[in-house]
Amino acid sequence: MSGVRQITVTPDDADQRLDRWLRRLHPNVGQGRIERMCRKGEIRVDGGRVKPATRLEVGQTVRLPPIPDDDAPAPAAPRISDADAEMIRACVLWKDDDIIALAKPPGLAVQGGTGTHRHVDGLAEALRFGREDKPRLVHRLDRDTSGVLLMARSARAAAGLARAFQAREARKIYWAAVAGVPSPRQGTIRTGLVKAPGHGAGGEAEKMLVLPFAEVASTEGAKRATSDYAVIEAAGSRTAWVALSPITGRTHQLRAHMAAIGHPIIGDGKYGGSGQENLGDGWGAQLGGEVSRKLHLHARSLSLVHPTTGRGISFTAPLPEHMARTWSLFGWRPEDAPADPFADEDADLPRRGGR
Repeated sequence: MSGVRQITVTPDDADQRLDRWLRRLHPNVGQGRIERMCRKGEIRVDGGRVKPATRLEVGQTVRLPPIPDDDAPAPAAPRISDADAEMIRACVLWKDDDIIALAKPPGLAVQGGTGTHRHVDGLAEALRFGREDKPRLVHRLDRDTSGVLLMARSARAAAGLARAFQAREARKIYWAAVAGVPSPRQGTIRTGLVKAPGHGAGGEAEKMLVLPFAEVASTEGAKRATSDYAVIEAAGSRTAWVALSPITGRTHQLRAHMAAIGHPIIGDGKYGGSGQENLGDGWGAQLGGEVSRKLHLHARSLSLVHPTTGRGISFTAPLPEHMARTWSLFGWRPEDAPADPFADEDADLPRRGGR
């Protein structure tokens, strides 16, 4: 049995839910037990009581009580089907001794949680490629967001990539189809974001609420969030293809920001209202007709400095099938888009971006 421990949250663990972080640390501890320890105050963050869905921040101290089954053998990793192994290997965009870059498909969670048993972290067993340990996650994407996802194949690479994301030195460009056409066609969105608790024991359906920048300091749990956007092409006044770049890295930041300016991302039922009709005035998350109801948000590219070689590297993921159909429908050609619509023409390096 372990004694009481005080664990400092590292950049590699930041922005994870407490329950998911603890289950990775102690696979034998079930969700029910985590919830009981939180209710009793046995688990604390910076001395305060917390809920299982609380997201951790860099530098926080997590108090863990003695856990009797620490020495019990961890449950065997579930067997990955041949089809899933083939699927996740087909997602590999790049592989070297330190990094694996994936084109994550929409609908596949990055990590497990309540009721989520098929996810990238679990399927990473099929990405060992001769290594003793499976690659580890260094950042995350929402379940329904597709695109570039990096994994580290060594502890050194994981630490270097985590530092790059924490310091906002990794440049991310997302593509999205949004309701209406933002005006002006290029701009920066600055707001506060605060988490509204979801329903259910595990905090399911949590949502970020937008509030004025000036109210962040006076609102408990609120954080400043900044996103750049640029319209690449438009289909009349009905919808637009936009590039998005998160300068900060908050949960659901791009989705909440686009809805806040009246142009929710197509297919975003959480922030855009799945049942709302799109009349071409910039509201409504569904276009109808041949356009898929799936979320139209894609992590198109990611650029950063390689953690071992020190050289600049960049990865680009092709559009998922449902977005490719929408692009074809409106005559939008991916090859016509600039690699970075926000880059300064005279800059040698891309602007810094967030997770």
